Amino acid sequence: MGRTKTIAIVLGGGKGTRLYPLTKDRSKPAVPFAGKYRLVDIPISNCINSEIKQIYILTQFNSASLHNHIANTYIFDTFSNGFVEILAAEQTYHNNDWYQGTADAVRKNLKHFADQNADYYLILSGDQLYRMDYREMLKTHIESGAVLTIAAKTISRQEATGLGIIGADEKGIVKKFYEKPAPDLDISEYQIPSKLLKESLNQKPTEHNEYLASMGIYIFDARAMEEMLESNQSTDFGKEIIPDVIKTKKVATYVYDGFWEDIGTVKAFYDTNIDLASVTPAFNFYNEEMPIYTHRRHLPATKVNFCNISCSLTSEGSIITNAYIVNSIIGVRTLIESGASLDGVYCMGASFYETPEEKAENARKKIPNVGIGRATIIRRAIIDQNARIGDGCRIGIDDIDRIEGDYTNYSIHDGIIVIHKNAIIPHGTIL
Repeated sequence: MGRTKTIAIVLGGGKGTRLYPLTKDRSKPAVPFAGKYRLVDIPISNCINSEIKQIYILTQFNSASLHNHIANTYIFDTFSNGFVEILAAEQTYHNNDWYQGTADAVRKNLKHFADQNADYYLILSGDQLYRMDYREMLKTHIESGAVLTIAAKTISRQEATGLGIIGADEKGIVKKFYEKPAPDLDISEYQIPSKLLKESLNQKPTEHNEYLASMGIYIFDARAMEEMLESNQSTDFGKEIIPDVIKTKKVATYVYDGFWEDIGTVKAFYDTNIDLASVTPAFNFYNEEMPIYTHRRHLPATKVNFCNISCSLTSEGSIITNAYIVNSIIGVRTLIESGASLDGVYCMGASFYETPEEKAENARKKIPNVGIGRATIIRRAIIDQNARIGDGCRIGIDDIDRIEGDYTNYSIHDGIIVIHKNAIIPHGTIL
């Protein structure tokens, strides 16, 4: 294949409105995930496992938590020429606005990428859970002779409504593209040719794999992408740039057969996290061949005193006493007091431990300590970092009207209660 150079560009998302309030005080790539990771660890780990070690993260704003996480986690040695660099939307003499879309974000940073003199650009999303060796996709891209290759997965007609649908020929060359077709629209002309399905996945057509959906993972020939973005001022890859490229240039598809989930909404984020704690999760974190990397915290092991815990993950540095925990994820440094009960809760944990003096001061001020108080019962909730939940609280338990929306210390989205970062929930609160 010869020596080629690929650089990765991770699209960190806009202001993260779909994941609000988890993105209220941090950029989307920095949102804690699976107890001890951050969302950005997924694409970066896939890159490292694929021997791609020059990685840019594009984000609307560079939150301190993202910067600290990247700086403390992805430290490459001098000999690998590797780096992970954050490029936040910046004001210059030429422009002073936010990124207007995915393609606009890449266009505004072309000057940074040009220094690398890459042969290929790998464009990735920052809010998906999957494990992929991008070298396989790159091989498909080079062999096809296309200027752009789109990673795609097979889906049913029912799933097609929320995704970009690819119409490919039997050799996998993309002929047409339809973004989010309405449920009642006839899109049968987009069905996967059975020959492509057989050759790429060795499958036969069924109602579960009728269509190909774009995964939002692209490989571009570097010069071609630079020219496209300079000549076409459209702002979004999926909606505008890619449909235009398909009309005039050769575009291939790489059919992927593994687990892939978009976790860009609060409901998808919650469901995907809770599934990780199940007996047989759809995504396997326990793969030593292709690990997911994250920040090493040097925390002690979790201490569990007289607890009943099942189908749950507990991250390091936690202290859990006399609690009942089921179908939940307990993040780093979580303190759970006696008599607490959690069912279907993602607790993101804390970024620090409180000292005895600080706890005494909390008692004097009558505010709860960081963590979950005594005899508190919580169901179907996300508890963001450093939240203080008092004693005897009932969250998501009682049959009361819960109106979707944002409130002072919490929000409700799709029936999921999200306790905000640094929130104080007083003793005895019922939500």
